Amino acid sequence: MPKTSAGLLPYRRSRGRLEVLLVHPGGPFWARKDLGAWSIAKGEHAPDEDPLAAARREFEEETGHAPAGPFLALGSITQAAGKVVSAWATELEWDPARLVSNTFTVEWPKGSGRTRSFPEVDRAEWFDLEEASRRLLPAQRGLLEALEARLVHGR
Repeated sequence: MPKTSAGLLPYRRSRGRLEVLLVHPGGPFWARKDLGAWSIAKGEHAPDEDPLAAARREFEEETGHAPAGPFLALGSITQAAGKVVSAWATELEWDPARLVSNTFTVEWPKGSGRTRSFPEVDRAEWFDLEEASRRLLPAQRGLLEALEARLVHGR
């Protein structure tokens, strides 16, 4: 059975255009990666956990902010490694400078025997849909298309 993950894709309208909030993963592996490396705020959940509740929890853990909703289902995508990600959109006005992320511990440098803590998310930023598509992990781009179809084209 594939791993499952759930996340939120916040959006806002700014200067007449639609923008989405993406997060950049923290830690040494992602430190020098940019285009194609950003993500929606998301995380794994147990099979018996409500995916929307997991998405809300993960967003708060990764950003320090708890959006109230309402939430618009965007469906699911499958990432390259087979993980299934369910996502919801929510309209939000939030300043990414207020980001407070949880941390994880990893051996670094690899093979050194020393462990270091890193933020799970090292930054968040608002992007218009075109730039978001460039920044987002390729497998998650379908979520942008789903959001645009719902909000711009009414489908």
